[in-house]
Amino acid sequence: MKDILIKTAWPMTPPAPYSFFHLFFVSAGLIFVVFLSYYTTRKIKNNQIPGLLFLCGIVLAASECYKQLFLYYVVNDQTYNWWYFPFQLCSLPMYFCLVLPFVPSAGKKTVLYTFMQDFNLLGGIMALAEPSGLFHPYWVLTIHGLIWHLLLIYIGLVIAFSRCSDTTSRGFVRTLPLFFVCCIVASVINRTAKPLGQADMFYISPYYPSAQIVFHEIAIKYGISIGNALYLAVTCLGGFIFHFIFGKFHLYSSRQTV
Repeated sequence: MKDILIKTAWPMTPPAPYSFFHLFFVSAGLIFVVFLSYYTTRKIKNNQIPGLLFLCGIVLAASECYKQLFLYYVVNDQTYNWWYFPFQLCSLPMYFCLVLPFVPSAGKKTVLYTFMQDFNLLGGIMALAEPSGLFHPYWVLTIHGLIWHLLLIYIGLVIAFSRCSDTTSRGFVRTLPLFFVCCIVASVINRTAKPLGQADMFYISPYYPSAQIVFHEIAIKYGISIGNALYLAVTCLGGFIFHFIFGKFHLYSSRQTV
């Protein structure tokens, strides 16, 4: 395995944000996933969505395992860097897609659908819009980061186009407990991993200013706690904006079919 990882450690000069490489890859990728998600939902039935998302979860999990091994053996000289532990907001679809077919309650399935539609679509778009954390000196890691977030957008759009989510206001409110439970888990990881290395799950570490632009400056000026609280509040607002947009989309499409 180590030999395979080393053989795929193709070096690259990290592209600059908003360079031709960034804009072309993201533009082409977005066009592709929008049309693919629309085509997918036209060809499969809603009861097949959990299986499709489970397959997406397998792809995400397999690529994440490869990334973790690559970081461990190639990048970090066989030491584990907790900064890359897979529990960011954009990591959650990997777990949710894998458990989705085994959730017995239709209501809980809908919460997972709505969460991925709102929050993980938001995370995918924002990461591609501000890609400084995605570009690495290795092709494998750079392409992995870009495709990962395009796949998050594909998952969110499949859910939206198939109308598996609950686009009412109550539907969004029901995702908030799940969001805050995930924030608690992220906080526990950040604190318990401190003696082992730097961890910043959900970018709300109590020890370091947020790595996110704008919120980094807020944390430095007003304190880490205030920066983290504002970051979570804005994340919820962003999720609500996406929820509102898809609610209007569903309402408009319903009127068109009447």
